[in-house]
Amino acid sequence: MAIPFVREIEFEYGKVEQVSPLLRRVIANNPGPFTYVGTGVYIVGQGEVAVIDPGPNTKEHFDALKAALEGETVKYVLVTHGHSDHSPLAKPLADWAGCKVYAKGCGEPTAKGELGSEDDPGFTPDECTTDGDLFEGPGWTLETIETPGHTTNHICFGLKEENACLSGDHIMGWSTTIVAPPDGNMADYFESLDKIENREFDILWPTHGSPIEGKAFVKEFIQAYRQHRQDREDGVIAHLKAGETSIPDMVKSMYVGLEERLIPAACMSLLGHMFKLIEEGRVTASDARPVIQSEFRLTKVDA
Repeated sequence: MAIPFVREIEFEYGKVEQVSPLLRRVIANNPGPFTYVGTGVYIVGQGEVAVIDPGPNTKEHFDALKAALEGETVKYVLVTHGHSDHSPLAKPLADWAGCKVYAKGCGEPTAKGELGSEDDPGFTPDECTTDGDLFEGPGWTLETIETPGHTTNHICFGLKEENACLSGDHIMGWSTTIVAPPDGNMADYFESLDKIENREFDILWPTHGSPIEGKAFVKEFIQAYRQHRQDREDGVIAHLKAGETSIPDMVKSMYVGLEERLIPAACMSLLGHMFKLIEEGRVTASDARPVIQSEFRLTKVDA
């Protein structure tokens, strides 16, 4: 089942755009292999608003957000997770607006530095959210939805009045999501996909790229997302059965034609699958704390 990616997007850096009755978006000028065209910052409501994933702390981007928010009261600054393309501007924006930053936590150090991106190691929210917490303003209600997988602390936000989900990096229309150990957890990721599918949202608004629109298409998209991960896992098992023990060797045959700059990300993705299979007792590793360079073998159960 091929993922029906949504990659078309029209935008202008720094310009505030009304993308739905309750949502405005400002896209930061930080394009890259993990951010697509850049970080899409969402402003929820009018007058009294919430800002989701403020993005990078650059003067150009901060000035654009200040202009977009002129004359309004920012009640909440909300962050889906602590990566450098999502959270650095959260505290400066909250200080400027006179409000607090809310997130599930700062998580653990991840492997993104190996992939050409970085964590935001200094990020700590003023208040930690839990599943089901509500943030409200005039005519809008946001609900915290815990979705660990991409990171241990990843959360999405459900916008009740539009039956919409602000999905952060959990589900993106333009690409699959990296689940890189030690902070990323593949077993959690599968469960979090199910959690969002079961909510039957009409639209998903990822932090990067265009929305995934329509209840039926959202369901189809999530199922294809999940099947892609299952196909990768099945491929890992097949290669292990064939006697391959190396993640880099598996990547060469499983990701034919992959750009060289994305090979480390593919390796980390397979390592994420290995962690899941080890937890399930289906695979063993040569190292107590497995890394990409470890050797992996099936247990007797799968032999």
